[in-house]
Amino acid sequence: MTAKRPNNKRPALLSRTRPPTVQKKHAALSAKATRTLIRSHHTLLKQRAQALRSGDHALVGRIDAEISENGGLESYQIASKLGQSLDRGGDSSKVLVDWISPRLSPLKTKGFKLRVLEVGALSTRNAISQNAVLDVTRIDLNSQEPGILKQDFMERPLPSGDGDRFHLVSLSLVLNYVPDPFGRGEMLKRCVAFLTKAPPPDSSISIVPSLFLVLPAPCVTNSRYLTQQRLQEILTTLGFSLTKNKQTSKLIYQLWNFVGNREPKNFKKEILNPGKTRNNFAIVVKSGSS
Repeated sequence: MTAKRPNNKRPALLSRTRPPTVQKKHAALSAKATRTLIRSHHTLLKQRAQALRSGDHALVGRIDAEISENGGLESYQIASKLGQSLDRGGDSSKVLVDWISPRLSPLKTKGFKLRVLEVGALSTRNAISQNAVLDVTRIDLNSQEPGILKQDFMERPLPSGDGDRFHLVSLSLVLNYVPDPFGRGEMLKRCVAFLTKAPPPDSSISIVPSLFLVLPAPCVTNSRYLTQQRLQEILTTLGFSLTKNKQTSKLIYQLWNFVGNREPKNFKKEILNPGKTRNNFAIVVKSGSS
């Protein structure tokens, strides 16, 4: 018997959508094998989320077994690390550091650091971690090394004061990991709560709170339900303004300044770009949800 869905839908915690971690030794992966593993893992997670929503716990168990057979979350993270290595296209945070370098230069002599929250952190040795004027807090569901806090962003306590907020939130290849369109919208909304609104102590320093967003290019360029225009509409109503944009054959990098002009609006899952070969990536936003 299929379980009834609740009327008041709440976003699932990220930790609930990820299967149990499996410890397993891995041989070196080729670039092709890395891409295949990552794609397979995302597909299985989407199927798992659908099974959870429908209450099919037997199917959830079978999918978990298949994910475990493939190496589980640890295997996915190893593939992701390989994908960020220099011989596989490099560290995505290098793009971020290049973009914000004009903001960082004046800070070197001021003794002031920008607070950064890196969601889904895989390494403590990437570009943002190596910059002396960035104070980086790293979190991930399955911490791979010391210096990365094991934490679900959707469970992270909301800031009680400005000291708990950040000048920059990084979502690099994180939003696409959330298997539910509604959960993706809630994640973007939650980022706003973690961005500081307070001015820096030195009036000569100009700081704009920002969101760094990285997505696989097909999520935006080849989706039935999401286009660049719709993504811009969603983030604009949340109070963001696009300041930097870069697209490669595989990834889309964007830097959004938080300007604070929020206009709550609902965005539903609707076909914007029809086609049989397109994917189903979508972002759903409900203005009244939290």
